[in-house]
Amino acid sequence: MKINLKEDWKLLSKRAAIFYVAFSVINLITFLLLFSQTDAGFLSSFIYFLFWQVAIWVYYMFRYKRRNKMNGGEWIDAAMFAVIAATLIRTFFIEAYQIPTSSMEKSLLRGDFLFVSKMNYGARVPMTPISFPFVHQELPIIGGKAYSEALKLPFYRLPGFQKIKNNDVVVFNYPGEDDFPVDKKTNYIKRCIAIAGDSLSIEDGKVYVNNKLADVAVHGQTSYRVNTTNVLDRRTLEKIDISEYGYNQYLAGYEMWMTRYNEEEVAKLPGVIEILPGIDKKGNYPEIFPHIPEQLPWSRDNYGSIYVPKRGDVLNLDSKTIWIYKDLIKKYEGNESYTIDNGKAYIDGQEIREYQVQMNYYFMMGDNRHRSADSRYWGFVPEDHVVGKALFIWMSIEQDGIYGGRHKNIFSRIRWSRLFNRIH
Repeated sequence: MKINLKEDWKLLSKRAAIFYVAFSVINLITFLLLFSQTDAGFLSSFIYFLFWQVAIWVYYMFRYKRRNKMNGGEWIDAAMFAVIAATLIRTFFIEAYQIPTSSMEKSLLRGDFLFVSKMNYGARVPMTPISFPFVHQELPIIGGKAYSEALKLPFYRLPGFQKIKNNDVVVFNYPGEDDFPVDKKTNYIKRCIAIAGDSLSIEDGKVYVNNKLADVAVHGQTSYRVNTTNVLDRRTLEKIDISEYGYNQYLAGYEMWMTRYNEEEVAKLPGVIEILPGIDKKGNYPEIFPHIPEQLPWSRDNYGSIYVPKRGDVLNLDSKTIWIYKDLIKKYEGNESYTIDNGKAYIDGQEIREYQVQMNYYFMMGDNRHRSADSRYWGFVPEDHVVGKALFIWMSIEQDGIYGGRHKNIFSRIRWSRLFNRIH
């Protein structure tokens, strides 16, 4: 196909020409930022710039030079447009997610479909930009990686409208996953309990940030032991919106995951004797971060105090903090030679007693406090793992059979009252 840029440009409609010029300016700014503000280097930054310039140009040339000359041209045009537009929107503006687990109940329910803004905190430039459209980690059906690491870019975030605030509901890449590049790690959603620079502690299930009692999510829940003199009816529990519970024959009572409203309603049921919150005292819990129960016998309900680092902090490293900040130093900030020996920390074989932090970090927790794998188990979330801010629910479909095997049709499983609810 003969290429004549001057003549080809004349084929574009006025609207297409304006869009291409505007896109080129934004793409050029992104290239300059990557080249000047990160360690990507000229070649990687230029390849990323060139890829998008060529991709948009090829689409326009197909539309204005080839579409009407081949069978199915309109279908190919529509498919090309959909892929390019959706990729740009999902990368830099907004993306849809689904809630697969109960870690945020009752604030967010299994089967909620969300829109997550990439713009609020600033869109993250893809670190592995070569990937199969609409697929995150693995290719469907045939399997294998849905991305290529032939081109890898360092972390860079475009300017956003706001910074992460305490109690924001945030989507991020799961830090504990090491088999994928950062932007291809599994997406998690939690509430940001503590931001960079905060100190956090949990005492008997109550969270304190900077020594002040933190706000509790209105619809958040935790586990309770409910002692009764009779069996509670499943339909009655369903009516007061309790979906997670079980009977413990050894304790002769129920374990229920409830909000404060649920607790009040359960207390009114016939046969209920007492309701006791489930609280884990301090003890030997090796699964609790930073996984040194001999020195820090923390539990999910009695935790810390722990400091959440911010960029520029100089951390003093002692026998405890060398473990608390191990992943931060070694994994998230790239000091692969970091080792711990006999209560001391080393980088490249040299003992270090201080470390200057390069990124901001966050402490995330699920609103369903006793059914959430969160920062209490795997530590801090680095800023380069942050995907975006959860905005609102656009659809919510109850999982079939969630209530004791009772099946419903798809129409009756739609939670109409949750549609287009803001997330807060």
